Amino acid sequence: MQPATTLDRAAVKYPAHSPLRDRLIRNVDGYFRENDLRPQGGARMVAKSALILGWWLLSYLLLVFWASTWWQAGVLVVSLGLAVAGVGFNIQHDGGHGSYSRRGWGNRLSSWTLDLMGGSSYVWHFKHNLLHHHYTNLDGVDDDLNAGPLLRLADGQRRRWFHRLQHWYIWPLYAFLPPKWQLYDDWKCLITGRIGNQPFPRPRGWDLALLIAGKLLFFGWAFALPLTLHSAGAVLAAYALGAFVTGMVLGTVFQLAHCVEEASFPHAPERGARMERSWAEHQLATTVDFAPKSRLLTWYLGGLNYQVEHHLFPRIGHLHYPALAPIVRSVCAASGVRHVTHRTLGSALRSHVRYLKRMGREE
Repeated sequence: MQPATTLDRAAVKYPAHSPLRDRLIRNVDGYFRENDLRPQGGARMVAKSALILGWWLLSYLLLVFWASTWWQAGVLVVSLGLAVAGVGFNIQHDGGHGSYSRRGWGNRLSSWTLDLMGGSSYVWHFKHNLLHHHYTNLDGVDDDLNAGPLLRLADGQRRRWFHRLQHWYIWPLYAFLPPKWQLYDDWKCLITGRIGNQPFPRPRGWDLALLIAGKLLFFGWAFALPLTLHSAGAVLAAYALGAFVTGMVLGTVFQLAHCVEEASFPHAPERGARMERSWAEHQLATTVDFAPKSRLLTWYLGGLNYQVEHHLFPRIGHLHYPALAPIVRSVCAASGVRHVTHRTLGSALRSHVRYLKRMGREE
């Protein structure tokens, strides 16, 4: 069999949808009918978005125009870094999946907040929606497992001697995620026409114009404007601390749903063969919920602690996930299919560390 890292995405085929998927859809549709609800977030989501964007804007304005001591700047940079992650978790993520609004322009606008924060909603659509969601934890296709030579996140990846320490040094590496996206990854994808090992169509016309406009706006508010009022050293220090906060939060949260002991990492099939599991069963095998009873985490993370429900129903707004989780668990139990949930954030973190240690050990 070819190594997973050379796999062509077109060669990956799933079996026909299982009865499990039909039961899930039927029961979830029944929830919306019985409660006379729409799958999107509606007015509640708009209000939540205004609060998070206001948090971001207030932190930024106070940092740039008011902070006069190092500790004031430090507190505001941490607040700004958390707010940027909050925009991504809540507004951009729902918009990128088309679950923010019934109207296309509403989803596009909320998705474009990623560009405002220095990423690319265009590249994200292919990397996240197509590769990660459809081929979750499939090494060589799901680019989220492609963390470079410093990390080994799947058993099909080459093991190096220093990987035995990766469960220690991974945490500061998460801090490099924002600058890596903002300054390197998107441009590499544009130049090469590839995301990891998979080809993708380069943006043209308005897509390209919006991508470049987003980058210019980000560099404007993150660097150009602050540099007119503060020294270069202070601006770079603030950016480094903000990136550290944002990267630690984003990197940790996304890993807790997939790179844990309980998640499956299936091997890609040979060309012409089909995956062992159907699509819905694959999502349940490769995805894990955590801390479902924490209202604060659920609010801040945009429901991404309910990753199982999100992966099964990505076009449903995250405000509905706490209500959908018992439905999904009930259907899975009746079908004899496992649904894994870490009851607390701490248990999910420990599972992530144990998984990293296992991947770092010699075979």
